[in-house]
Amino acid sequence: MHNIPTVKLGIITVSRACFPVPLSESRRAAIAAACPGLYECKVTVENERDMLRAVEDVNAQGVNAVVVFLGNFGPETPETLIAKYFDGPVMFAAAAEENGDRLMDGGRGDAFCGMLNCSYNLNLRNLRAYIPGYPVGTAKDIAEMIAGFSTLARAVLGIRSLKIIGFGPRPDDFLACNAPIQALYDMGVEVQENSELDLLMAYRKHDGDLRIPAVVEEMQKEMSPDASITPILPKLAQYQITLLDWAEATRGASKYVAFANKCWPSFAEAFGFVPCYVNSRLASRGIPAACETDIYGVLSEYIIALATKMPPTLLDINNTVPADMVEANKKEFGTYKNTDLFMGFHCGNTPSCHLAKPEIKHQLIMKRALEPDGEPDITRGTLEGTIKSGKVTIFRLQSTADTQLKSYVAEGEVLNVLPNSFGGIGVFAISEMGRFYRHVLIAKRYPHHTGVGFKHAGKTLFAAMKLLGIADVAFNQPAGMLYPDENPFA
Repeated sequence: MHNIPTVKLGIITVSRACFPVPLSESRRAAIAAACPGLYECKVTVENERDMLRAVEDVNAQGVNAVVVFLGNFGPETPETLIAKYFDGPVMFAAAAEENGDRLMDGGRGDAFCGMLNCSYNLNLRNLRAYIPGYPVGTAKDIAEMIAGFSTLARAVLGIRSLKIIGFGPRPDDFLACNAPIQALYDMGVEVQENSELDLLMAYRKHDGDLRIPAVVEEMQKEMSPDASITPILPKLAQYQITLLDWAEATRGASKYVAFANKCWPSFAEAFGFVPCYVNSRLASRGIPAACETDIYGVLSEYIIALATKMPPTLLDINNTVPADMVEANKKEFGTYKNTDLFMGFHCGNTPSCHLAKPEIKHQLIMKRALEPDGEPDITRGTLEGTIKSGKVTIFRLQSTADTQLKSYVAEGEVLNVLPNSFGGIGVFAISEMGRFYRHVLIAKRYPHHTGVGFKHAGKTLFAAMKLLGIADVAFNQPAGMLYPDENPFA
C-alpha cells in the first residue's frame, strides 16, 4: 500500500551506575539478534549526556521509533528524557532475569523494579510512551513486544504527518459529521478545507488530460463494466487524476494525505456522476476518501489502514437484520442474538477487493430524487456488491463539541449471508452489539459512520489510542460487564 510510513526501529539500552553495564549490553545484543532490521545503538545511557549522544546516534541512522530497554534497573531521569528528546514514538521494556544461578554475581538486573520508577518518572514529566501489557521479558519476549510496537509506531507516525483535504461544507442534514477540528491540530494532523467550486474548477482544468485513457483502461481491467457504465469512465478517471494532482500540489510539509469530500446531492448535478467508485480506488491505494465531508471518518479510516496495512472503508451502521432473514439462515447466524446483528452499508465506496462480484452501478436513493423518471445518468458511479464474509473491526476516533477526543473499537465478523439490498453492504455480527449501540454509540453521541478494517485489529487500535493520549476508548463489553450508565436491574 502507498501513503503509509515505513518504520525504522532502534533500540537504546540504559544502565544504572551501581549495576554492571555489560549485563545491559549483552541483553540488548540478544534482542537485536532476535529482531532483524532493528538498529542497535551502541551508546549505553547512564547519564543525561549519554542520553543526548544516544538520541543523536539513532537520529543519524534514520530511526523514527525507539525502544528504550532497561537491561538492569536503569537511571530514571536519563532514560525517561529519551522520550522527551527523541521526536518519535518510544516504547519502554525491561529485562527478565535469565539464570537462577547468577543472582549473586552480577547477573541480576532488577529491571522489574526499575520499570516501576521509570513509569513514575514518565508521568512526572508528562511524557507519553508505550509500555506493553506486561513489559518485562526475555529477548524473545521483547522481540514480540517490538513487533507489536512497530505497528503502533506506524500509526503514530502516519497521523503526525497526515493532511486531510476536504471539499465542501459538511452537510447540514448530517450534523454529526460537523465536529470541531481543533483536536486534529492538537494531534499534529493538518486540515485543508476547500470549496466544492475549487474542486469543480480543478476538475474542468483536467478536460482532455492525456492520462485519462490509461486510467480508463485500468478501470476496465478491474471491473469489466457493462455498456451502460462505459461512457462515464473517462469522467471518473478525470476525477481521480484531479484529486491525486491536488494532493501532490498541496500536501506541503505533510507526507500523507486523505480526502473528506462532499458527494451529494449537488455533486451529481455539477459533475455528471457520483464519486463512489473513485473513492474506493483511492482507498485501495491507502488514500481514504470519505464521503459527506466526514473529516473524523476519514481519519478513522486512515488509522485503520495504518494498523492493518489493508484498504479500509467507511460504512453507515445502517439497518437491522429482519427476523425472517435470521430464521432462513440459522446455520450462518449460529449463536448470535438478533441484537448482535446489523447491516453495514454505503453507496459504493468499499474497495473492490472486499466485495463479492463488485459492479459499477447507480445510486438508487439519489436517482429517486434527481432522475425519477428516466434511465440513470448523473447518478452512475457507485461500486456495489456484497461485502465478503470474514473478520472485521469497527473503529472511530471523534471529537466532542468541546474538542475532547474519544474513540471506540469492536471486533466481529461479516457473515456469509446475502443482504438482499443495494450498495456496498454486508451483514455484520458483533457480540453484544445491542448494548454497545445503546451505551456507546448513542450514549456517547457518535455519528452514523464507522471505519471498517477487514481483520481483527482491536488490540492495536486500542493501544494506539492510548499512546495518542485518548482517555475514553470504548469497546463492546461482554455480558455481565456493565457500562457506566447501564441499569443494573434491567
